[in-house]
Amino acid sequence: MAISTSVLISGCSEGEAAAKANRPAMPAVTDSIVLGMGCFWGAERHMAAIPGVLDVESGYANGEIAGTYEAVLAHEKMLQWGKTTQRNHAEVVKVTFDPAKTDLEKVLIQFWENHDPTQGNRQGNDVGSNYRSAVYTNSDAQRAVALKTRDTFQAALKAAGKGAITTEIAPLQKYFKAEEYHQDYLVKNPNGYCGLGGTGVKYPQAGAAATTPMPAAAAQVPRLDAAKLDFQRQLIVFEAEDCAYCRKFKAEVLDRWQSPVAIASTLNPQPPEGWALEKALFATPTIVLFEKGKEVSRYTGYNGETTRFWKWLGFHLLTPAQQKIAFEQGTEYPGTGSHLDEKRPGTFVDPITGAPLFRSDTKFDSGTGWPSFFNPLPGALTEHVDDSHGMRRVEVRSASSGIHLGHVFDDGPPPTGRRYCINGNVLKFVPDKGR
Repeated sequence: MAISTSVLISGCSEGEAAAKANRPAMPAVTDSIVLGMGCFWGAERHMAAIPGVLDVESGYANGEIAGTYEAVLAHEKMLQWGKTTQRNHAEVVKVTFDPAKTDLEKVLIQFWENHDPTQGNRQGNDVGSNYRSAVYTNSDAQRAVALKTRDTFQAALKAAGKGAITTEIAPLQKYFKAEEYHQDYLVKNPNGYCGLGGTGVKYPQAGAAATTPMPAAAAQVPRLDAAKLDFQRQLIVFEAEDCAYCRKFKAEVLDRWQSPVAIASTLNPQPPEGWALEKALFATPTIVLFEKGKEVSRYTGYNGETTRFWKWLGFHLLTPAQQKIAFEQGTEYPGTGSHLDEKRPGTFVDPITGAPLFRSDTKFDSGTGWPSFFNPLPGALTEHVDDSHGMRRVEVRSASSGIHLGHVFDDGPPPTGRRYCINGNVLKFVPDKGR
């Protein structure tokens, strides 16, 4: 089916075409692995985002029954009622990748980080043996990588106070492709249920650990004064004097802090008087988000992954609708976003980092239903080729946080001739002083 040029340049809409449309031909050499991460809809989306992954297919694997959705659901009920002992299939995704562009270890790192492998026959609200965590391999070499990455991630989970990994690692014995309506489900149904979340623990970087043990003598340092902090929402960086990762975090994040969230640093491992941590700190740096004096989340360790840090914070600052745009390359409906009629002098900034993106004097009415600008501030954006949905476009992201903002087209007004078509819901407007 031909796509007219006017469709390509007239707006920011992601369209309804499946992500697999017009996909380039497979390379001569590929590899694949079958992974169970709970509901395959969310698993498909997470694994498809890995550079070098060619195809992600939903399916059912390693059970002893028919490979259909109805059979799997019915059999799980029989298991719960104690009326059968036959093994059910796991909902899985078959991930096919180009070994020249990525490797199995990178694929498995995303697998471990993007679901909770400690929950047994469960993933989030989805309960049953069909939702078990699993790695089904096609060779001894794949099994070796799976075991190695599992043990590495288990050590990181243990250090973070998490439980034991329950993931089944076994040879692939049976596999059935799921029904067509399950394929690319969240592309076809953007507001569909995902139900997939990780543990918040990062897979350790190659080389050295990205944390330093919390020194025992740190408790002698005075605590932060709660009266000088923001009780409603406050970030606290717990650090140590002899901590290279703390210095790295300070140089790359703290020294450039423009985020609207208040932040403070301390050498004492205890929270301010009257505030509460969920559990004791074990390493530095640990960045803790407090709301109304109670810990709501923490980020432990840092080794230069600024985009990951801002994503962690963004999940606590942004609404679900904003998260969909920022982290899943979603798009608001035309005419529904914020700032369409904003004309005051000021600056549009990243909603997480606070970094300036556009000045209001570069904004113009494009008639598309999205805020449009003919020029960003220097260094504010990065550009990326976007071949999704059978179209070839140029995606723009915030350079500071890495969040998706929109696309840029070559049909804008002078002097640049460019139109930065931006989702207004992931912009924050800061008026000039006195406005």
